[in-house]
Amino acid sequence: MHTVLVIVGLIAGLALLIKGADIFVDASVGIAHRLKMSPVIIGLTIVSMGTSIPELVISVSAAAGGANDLAVANAVGANTFNLLMILGLAAMVRAIPVDFRDISKGFWLSVAAPAFLLLLFFTLGNIIPRWGGLAMFVVYIAYIVILVKTTPKDTTETEVPPGGEKKLSRYIGHALLATFLIFIGGQITVWASEALGPILGLSERVVGLTIVAISTSLPELTFTLIACKRGENEMAVGTIIGSNVFNLMAVLGLSGIILPLTISTGSVIDLSLLVLGSLLFFLFVTTRRRIARAEGLVMAVIYVGYIVYLLIA
Repeated sequence: MHTVLVIVGLIAGLALLIKGADIFVDASVGIAHRLKMSPVIIGLTIVSMGTSIPELVISVSAAAGGANDLAVANAVGANTFNLLMILGLAAMVRAIPVDFRDISKGFWLSVAAPAFLLLLFFTLGNIIPRWGGLAMFVVYIAYIVILVKTTPKDTTETEVPPGGEKKLSRYIGHALLATFLIFIGGQITVWASEALGPILGLSERVVGLTIVAISTSLPELTFTLIACKRGENEMAVGTIIGSNVFNLMAVLGLSGIILPLTISTGSVIDLSLLVLGSLLFFLFVTTRRRIARAEGLVMAVIYVGYIVYLLIA
């Protein structure tokens, strides 16, 4: 009976995540249209924060409860899934054009964050002091302020959102509704995923890197695939990069303020893979200004190999 309840909860949670992401796509395009904001900026800020609510809730709750491994693994695992699997799958469906100049600030910050944690690990040991978390969170706030202030408004004629143009307040209302659906769906999905962990005999770190990380990244997955299908490539890539920055700088920053983060030897491997995956992404998008289908396949295969390693190590 318990197993059946878990499966039903997993299906219900996924349904809420998918519907919430769909509504968020329309609302975000509408906001960009009304405010003449660049779609990539919408992805780097509003959408990335909204789709990362599950990661925020899980990691902060885990840190407050003393589950450091889960807090770190959830954020790092979600970022690895976002970068390698989500963008990889999207590129396999259709090559994704990327103008690196639009995402350069967020990208380099997404590389600097895991590198900063690795630096603290090798200089201070496996316990990251609270000032480390505070520094990451402050840098994130500064990044958002600079990003919004230095990015010019989009002067081109943006596509009218599905269903026609609506009032800004209505788009914001839809975005809030979508955020609520994503939050509830994420909570249900993570609960069901965590319930499956003991049944499968997985450790807290592996559960965080796989079941929980993938579950909390489903909003990014559904949003990215839907956005790419609708031709909103800039917003899709911006959402992934923005989400990765938010997960590491804001989510882990807040978690580290609540309770000093513990970086295990396994987490060092996870963080190193994230840095290497980011550099691979950089290589792809700066050589041909897109992620080709073959390159997307390479990214997805690397992620699958990483999951296999986690399960058999």
